[in-house]
Formats: sequence, C-alpha cells, structure tokens
Amino acid sequence: MSERVRRAQQSDVERIVELCRELAVYERAPDEFTMTVDQLSTALFGADPTVFAHVAENDAGVVVGTAVWFLTFSTWDGVHGIYLEDLYVTPEQRGTGLGFALLVELARECVRNGYTRLQWAVLDWNTPSIEFYDRLGAKPLDEWITYRLSGDALAELGGR
Repeated sequence: MSERVRRAQQSDVERIVELCRELAVYERAPDEFTMTVDQLSTALFGADPTVFAHVAENDAGVVVGTAVWFLTFSTWDGVHGIYLEDLYVTPEQRGTGLGFALLVELARECVRNGYTRLQWAVLDWNTPSIEFYDRLGAKPLDEWITYRLSGDALAELGGR
C-alpha cells in the first residue's frame, strides 16, 4: 500500500485543492473554503515551505486522497510534531486502506525525524472517522477545547 502514497509534487497541487474543497463540502462548510491553487502552491513549494502534503493514488495512478500537514513544536518535550490539517480520501476509495496508508506515512515521518506527536482534530459528528481513529489507537484529548480567532475578532485584536 505504501507504494500508492507519496510526497506531493507541484503537479499535484490543483488536485489537492480539489480534494480539500470536497472535504469542506463533506464537513458542511463549503462557503468557508477559499484556498486557491496559487496559495497552496506557494505554501507547499515556495521559497520557504510552511505546509507539506502527501497524496494517495488509486490503482490507475489517479490521486484520490491527500494528507496536508505542518510542523508543530512542543515546549513540553522540546521537539517538533506533525499537525494533520486535512486527511481526505474520495468516497469511492474509502475502505481501500488509503487513509490508513496516509496516516502510516505521517507516523513514519514522525519516527524518521524524531517527532513525538501526530495530532489532528475531527468534527464531533464524524462518526466514521472517529471510529477509524479509535481503531488506530489514537486517543481524543477530551480535556482540551479548541479555540479559533478569525474574521472581525481577529482583525480587531490584531489592530490594537
């Protein structure tokens, strides 16, 4: 399966944007999706990449899944980790092991580089994904509440 997962290349950017848009639709927030091909291309392949991605291909070599991630840093253990921003496999390819293969590759990335964490968030209503993550041995961090500052509130705070 790992031969069907690889690091994203410049030629994958348009497809990754399409897959991320599909994820936004799945997550019931299509109007919130504004990322462009140029934005992702710069983030992944610009002079100072800040985002990384892997893709999964079906048997015909078509990209049908992606994992978009970035590095975090733990002040508690003093090393980096990976934050998985998006994990998505097209509906017709779910259950084929590609989502698992993407997560395996990110875990390998952590192990190879001495990173101590692979972390992500999942919507509380997304039962299929929660069950999948539970089967992997991932544990929910129930004691943490995620906050987001955006839009007018971000502009107001940043303008002080």
